[in-house]
Amino acid sequence: METLIIIPTYNERENIDTLINRILDLKLDLGVLVVDDNSPDGTAGVVEKLGKARDQVHLLKRPSKMGLGSAYIAGFKWALKNKAVQYVFEMDADFSHDPSALPEFLSAIKDADLVLGSRYLDGITVMNWPLSRLFLSVGANIYTRVITGMPLKDATGGFKCFRRVVLESLPLDDIKSDGYSFQIEVNHHAWKKKFRIKEIPITFVDRTSGTSKMSRRIIWEAAFLVWKLRFESIRKGFQKE
Repeated sequence: METLIIIPTYNERENIDTLINRILDLKLDLGVLVVDDNSPDGTAGVVEKLGKARDQVHLLKRPSKMGLGSAYIAGFKWALKNKAVQYVFEMDADFSHDPSALPEFLSAIKDADLVLGSRYLDGITVMNWPLSRLFLSVGANIYTRVITGMPLKDATGGFKCFRRVVLESLPLDDIKSDGYSFQIEVNHHAWKKKFRIKEIPITFVDRTSGTSKMSRRIIWEAAFLVWKLRFESIRKGFQKE
């Protein structure tokens, strides 16, 4: 298992079986780790059953709804314990991230350390979002780029592939952010450490079943985080002088 796909879940019973099978049907050398936050709808049970039939499927069960960011951190730590894993993906469970794009990520990572699936690299490649959500996302990325200085068109997206060395460099125990903020913070750490970051275009399709996990708290957390990252960069710059 050279490549691991991490999929956080909370009430994704309707999607998870089909998604995992579509990923594995690509016949790539990869495994899938589902990090489930004690979904009341029985998502974990579906994954356990699938894991008995396909040994590439793994489940990490958590006791309660603890958030996207901490789910990925738990998944990263799980991956780093397996020395065979060299590439690690973040991927949503709701089919907004197309499994057929995985080979393109794996091709791009050959010349990069972190590959980001971008919704805004070649225009706007988002489907089925209301204009209010689209304006929020585009504005958040412009805001992030201006405040932090990261030269990324889509710093808030959650479809990405890491080389192992990037995850090994992250201060995993210190990252407490969630949602948009988590994606921005992880990208910022990689950028400041001068890892090679490459964006590739993806088509993002809004979920057709289940419920969105977006909230006002996630939006405000991201708005404040970019200033925190900016001030930390300034402080560290002064300390070096």
